[in-house]
Amino acid sequence: MDKMKLIEAQYTNKQMPKFNVGDTVKVLVKIPEAPDKVRLHPFEGVVICKKGSGTKENFTVRKVSFGEGIERVFPLYSPSIDRIEIIRSGKVKRAKLYYLRGKVGKRATKIESKEEKLPK
Repeated sequence: MDKMKLIEAQYTNKQMPKFNVGDTVKVLVKIPEAPDKVRLHPFEGVVICKKGSGTKENFTVRKVSFGEGIERVFPLYSPSIDRIEIIRSGKVKRAKLYYLRGKVGKRATKIESKEEKLPK
């Protein structure tokens, strides 16, 4: 077996939840404060894109904080990510939600939920 595939197999064993573009997620990131102390910092927002495959898979999370849009790119199998919690799953028609950058207020954060669009 190839050495790269052995290394990838080590990292992909980490259990990550299945989420898609448009989902609202909370990513808990490990931040070192002292040599032996680590705290968890949450970053909650909408997943606007997913890129790559295997151990090189990345996802971008966007949130609006104090009227300013903040985007952060996370490697999916990064050792600095403690866990990912799915807050709400969204229903979108695009693979990349870059159009949210131009939206302001509720329009920037509101994405239709899969549960809201049930047929009557």
